[in-house]
Amino acid sequence: MGVKTALTLDEANTLFDEYHFTNLQATSSGIVDTTYIATIHDKEYILKKYERDIEEKIQQDAKLLHTLKSNGLNVPTLLVSQNEWFLYEKLLGEIPKNITIRHIHSLARFMSQMHTLTSKLNTTTYFTEVAETEKLLKDIKSKFYFQYKKLQFLQKYKPKKDGFIHGDIFKDNTVFHNFKIGVFDFIDAGYGEFVFDIAVALVAFDAKKHPMFIELFLNTYNQKTLKKIKKKELLKSMKIASAYYALQRIETYNNTKQAKELF
Repeated sequence: MGVKTALTLDEANTLFDEYHFTNLQATSSGIVDTTYIATIHDKEYILKKYERDIEEKIQQDAKLLHTLKSNGLNVPTLLVSQNEWFLYEKLLGEIPKNITIRHIHSLARFMSQMHTLTSKLNTTTYFTEVAETEKLLKDIKSKFYFQYKKLQFLQKYKPKKDGFIHGDIFKDNTVFHNFKIGVFDFIDAGYGEFVFDIAVALVAFDAKKHPMFIELFLNTYNQKTLKKIKKKELLKSMKIASAYYALQRIETYNNTKQAKELF
């Protein structure tokens, strides 16, 4: 579900004086925050309310998006905010379904440029916290012991701090328009390992089913960035990334159904 706070079109039109929406559509994606697609005639926007106390992250998100956008990356801009509601650009394109070589090349170019930029940024926010992972493992131990044993190795994972990472570049956080990638939902970005960021994306972009995608990605990514990623390092990180998100899904849904595709 994508809506926790109900909002009518009339209520939306009281939020921002300069925007007069003609349609408001609730989304079905997302499980934490409220997201609507707001339309003014034929132009669409993303209207969000963060259902968490994350003021520092919201400010960080706005600055990060501005930096990425001003350096040519296709990310949404925060246009205006009012009374806990935030209005963003909606990127052109569609969520990819059948991944091809051209999608992988576009993803690699985007991530190499993003990592080059974010290696120079500072933040006090970390994408993964060892203490948080240990707590989640403890929470699932009694209910899902078999899965706990598979995921227990995450306790030893000590991520490096290469720079800002998105950490959640799954297909539904991207759109493609003429094979140009757009990436959104940076709200939980933080310091982390670039190889982990890549691993998450490649797991999401079907690299387990198509191993050639790994070689293609690395060939493109390593041409454009100073920090080169080795295949062996990436394969290890893909196992960590799969386990990390399997753990998150088990905790969120209180079952193992949503995590099965990652095991």
